[in-house]
Amino acid sequence: MSDLYRIALAELGTVMDGVDDGAVDTACRMIADARRVGTYAGGREGLQIKGFAMRLFHLGCHVGVVADMTMPALGDGDLFVVSVGPGEISTALALMGVAKDAGAKILFLTAQPNGRCAELADFVLTVPAQTMANDQGASATSVLPMGSLYEGALFVLFEVMVLKLRDIMAVSPETMRGNHTNME
Repeated sequence: MSDLYRIALAELGTVMDGVDDGAVDTACRMIADARRVGTYAGGREGLQIKGFAMRLFHLGCHVGVVADMTMPALGDGDLFVVSVGPGEISTALALMGVAKDAGAKILFLTAQPNGRCAELADFVLTVPAQTMANDQGASATSVLPMGSLYEGALFVLFEVMVLKLRDIMAVSPETMRGNHTNME
């Protein structure tokens, strides 16, 4: 195995070691208790959150992804899950404002928990990884480019959250499989 693989895997392990498991449990409880879940992230983070939304659907959640035609309206009793590794982008800020005004709670995932997006959130789950906010100069620490370390960590985090949610929601692997599309 090339040293690059080992370095990348070690970096992901270090990030996951820095995630507060109690905070993950709180985030999972918010998802399990929500009537409906809406999700949003931009760029490559958006790919990760779409995969997470798919697994939430497999768990039986009423879930949507912003910009999909099937995204439900959010309101009281609902949860908006937003990921912005670098801490803030204008689209996320605007969407969080809409969700908040409609009465939805907001779960915010980020590597940069200080900023206006975090201030709007009901709960912030910090994923301590390099993003495009700190990928240049002396602050760059990852062998992976730009925000790839954060994006990879999201994949691992979301899969662990699915396992925790499966237990919290008492959903069997067979039920999850039964919720998978047959239209492939």
